[in-house]
Amino acid sequence: MSQENVDLEARLEEQEAFEPPESFVEQANVSDEGIYDEFEENWPECWERAADLLSWDEEYDTVLEDDDAPFYRWFTGGTLNASYNCIDRHVEDGAGDRVAIEWEGELGETRTYTYEDLLEEVNAFAATLRDLGVEEDDVVTLYMPMVPELPIAMLACARIGAPHSVVFAGFSAEALATRMNSAESEYLVTCDGYYRRGDPLDHISKTNEGLEDVDHEVSDVVVVDRLGDELEHDLAENQHDWADLVDDNRGETVEPVSRDAEDMLFLMYTSGTTGQPKGVKHTTAGYLAYTAWTSHAVLDIEPDDTYWCSADIGWITGHSYIVYGPLALGTSTVMYEGTPDYPEKDRLWEIIEKNEVDIFYTAPTAIRAFMKWGKEYPEKHDLSSLRLLGTVGEPINPKAWKWYYQHIGGGECPIVDTWWQTETGGMMVTTLPGVNTMKPGSAGPPLPGIDARIVDTQGEEVDAGNAGYLTVHNPWPGMLRTLYNNDERFISEYWEEYSDEEADEWVYFPEDGAKIDDDGFITVLGRVDDVINVSGHRLGTMEIESAIVGVEGVAEAAVVGGDHDVKGEAVYAYVIPEDGYEGNDDLRDQIVTGVEDAIGPIARPEQVVFTPELPKTRSGKIMRRLLEDIASGNELGNTSTLRNPEVVDDIAKEVQGD
Repeated sequence: MSQENVDLEARLEEQEAFEPPESFVEQANVSDEGIYDEFEENWPECWERAADLLSWDEEYDTVLEDDDAPFYRWFTGGTLNASYNCIDRHVEDGAGDRVAIEWEGELGETRTYTYEDLLEEVNAFAATLRDLGVEEDDVVTLYMPMVPELPIAMLACARIGAPHSVVFAGFSAEALATRMNSAESEYLVTCDGYYRRGDPLDHISKTNEGLEDVDHEVSDVVVVDRLGDELEHDLAENQHDWADLVDDNRGETVEPVSRDAEDMLFLMYTSGTTGQPKGVKHTTAGYLAYTAWTSHAVLDIEPDDTYWCSADIGWITGHSYIVYGPLALGTSTVMYEGTPDYPEKDRLWEIIEKNEVDIFYTAPTAIRAFMKWGKEYPEKHDLSSLRLLGTVGEPINPKAWKWYYQHIGGGECPIVDTWWQTETGGMMVTTLPGVNTMKPGSAGPPLPGIDARIVDTQGEEVDAGNAGYLTVHNPWPGMLRTLYNNDERFISEYWEEYSDEEADEWVYFPEDGAKIDDDGFITVLGRVDDVINVSGHRLGTMEIESAIVGVEGVAEAAVVGGDHDVKGEAVYAYVIPEDGYEGNDDLRDQIVTGVEDAIGPIARPEQVVFTPELPKTRSGKIMRRLLEDIASGNELGNTSTLRNPEVVDDIAKEVQGD
């Protein structure tokens, strides 16, 4: 390593705040810090700024109606169509030859869709859905991997006014059936299979298994042929080949259905504390306006950009920031089917260089994996096209933030560390990259127009430097409207904890812990149910993990609680060392010291277990439940949803000393 790089790393390690480059501020979509005062002084009419990013069939009468809180209604009286806003209007404005979707397949294939191409495909599939009998307000389930037919199907559903319900392709057959039953969905679009690390995966068999448990008649199933000759399968009587149906309707034009602002755009099922998934309902105008505005203000997207969010469309991040937000702004959005390390660990950097990506939005879990693999992989590629980086999905520790900043952004790209949820529809807490200082590890202030506060158990705001509970004290356009067919659960899940119904004061509680500093920057500490109760002290697992990952030689860590005879519950840490470091007693002692220094002796890990891998789902989520079972000596449950089930037994043997 050159002396210059050594000096830079030393400076970054000490630096606690970073200013956006002047060159970025000069071109940023939002660069005036007065926007915070403007939104506060002109609330809720300030959200007209978001609505102005859309094209309306009929203008709305009222920005916000709150007479039936917390069932808020946004942009009432207005009508519009999401598909038209994401495709047609750009073609009409002369941008039909601009790239809309750039798809990179697992095996190196590519497909490019201009806005004109996308309009043709969406029209053809919208006509197909109508031929099958899909009508306005019918829920269409999409159980698909990261292939272009997925956003095409979403936009086709939106075009004819049929809400879509995307089920992540990595979910089980049971999960598919549960969601179709809940949504009473009679139509399914799926895929024969897809590739993972070069191997074909059979998806249609899993689909058919799930369909056996759907408790109502499924009228029609459309199947995308992704694998070709790799997989032989017969279609059932009500199953149809995508290509055959679409070819029959190619050249058709389907006029976009004008939808009321509050009509449902889609359902997205998310995990619930009861074990039953919750059907989060998002509506057309508020959701689309909010994702467009946050894409514009936070991700700084311009139509001429090539933008890449590495999430899966099976999750809300992919809905908001691969499909609806970017396409509403008329930009070029990249989709990638595969994993970051296939065929080599530089796959993502290869895609960025090849497509000259301007904006890259990914997860801290991925960044920590990049760190572990080594900086030599991004150094093999020209990443100079990048001007903005983002993170999403979980809190990012300062060490990973600084690595991302230096080795991917070259010290020149602002980073937006975004906190939000499926239920919020879009970003809620993050810096505006053309306005705010960045603090590694802290998401930033609430966005303009968002009244987020950190409170104690009594609902009183905590002092700066103290931890508490993140709450939101006013509505916002992208918010969920209710839980599908379950208004009562909607109130009990999100509004009961801190609201005063008699005073008509409604407070949204996302069940995340956080702390706030003197500058109003919020550091999210993780789910409040992700806590360990050690001798009566509630410790956030995210905070302990951040302390561990801050130790030199640690690539990734997962912290859980395990049964303890004296403490009731103790801290168990599962740690992946960085390449070149050994998981030995010396590193273990450094980890214990790092936790005690950062949090206190109460958080001292009972056991530090070194492992080359952590048990993760195919979407990259750590299965902490299994780690808890290992720590407590419980019988291990089903591991079939893991992408690496073999690692569970290895970790269990290490803990038990076998």
